[in-house]
Order: sequence, then structure tokens, then C-alpha cells
Amino acid sequence: MVPDVRAARLRELDPLTLHDLLRLRVDVFVVEQECAYPEVDGRDAEPGTLHLWLEVDGAPVATLRLLEGPGTAYRIGRVATARDHRGQGYAAALVEEALRRTADAPVELDAQTYLEGWYARFGFRRTGPDFVEDGIPHLPMRREP
Repeated sequence: MVPDVRAARLRELDPLTLHDLLRLRVDVFVVEQECAYPEVDGRDAEPGTLHLWLEVDGAPVATLRLLEGPGTAYRIGRVATARDHRGQGYAAALVEEALRRTADAPVELDAQTYLEGWYARFGFRRTGPDFVEDGIPHLPMRREP
């Protein structure tokens, strides 16, 4: 069974939860995928940014960042699941919740290319050519309301 999705803006997060969310993202992207990039990029603190996550035994095991704009589109990013919690539908539950919260607006994301089909099941479609970001092949995608 998938745990309930939690959601908060940065100012609503307690320091330990923020620490654990950032650590999860660093564990997946920086350590596991070997991407040296600026994890703390300022976008987490924007007033319209919403952090979604799932906890198991009181600790975050999957997370997603939902950004407002630019323009009328929302942006999904920083989707990460701890290695030992993958394959249980956690990331899908986070994407579904993000889409529920943005039902009347388009949503964009940059997917790692191997996940194109996975995001397509939520209605996302490719909007441009592949590109490399931080050494990993990606592609732009968009979902219309």
C-alpha cells in the first residue's frame, strides 16, 4: 500500500524534514547518478514551490518538487525515490497528486530519456529533441489539462 502523499511549501517544512528531503535528492542524483550539480538552486524557496513526499517509518522515501510558472505552466522536477523503495508506485503516486493539484493548467518536465514511456502514461508528450543535462540524456515533455 502506498503511504499518503504529504505536501508543504518550504516555510511550512520542519528543519528535519527539509534535511531528509534534500538528503534523499542528493543520495539519488548526486551520489547514485554521479551528477555534480547545484542541488540547492533557490527554486525550493520560491513562494509557489510545493514539495510532495511519501514517508515510510517516519522518513521520506520519495519526493517531487512542483514549481509554479513561468507563464501558466507548472513544472515537475526533482522526482526521486530511495533505491530500496523503488517499484512500489511511490513516484507514480507523487506525479498523480501533482497533476491533481494542477488539473486546470499545463504541466512541463524534463524527463530522463529512459522514462519517456513512464511519463507518457500520465499524458505527457515530448515537446522537443533530446538534450544532455548534467551528463544524463533528457527530453522535454508537456501535459495539457
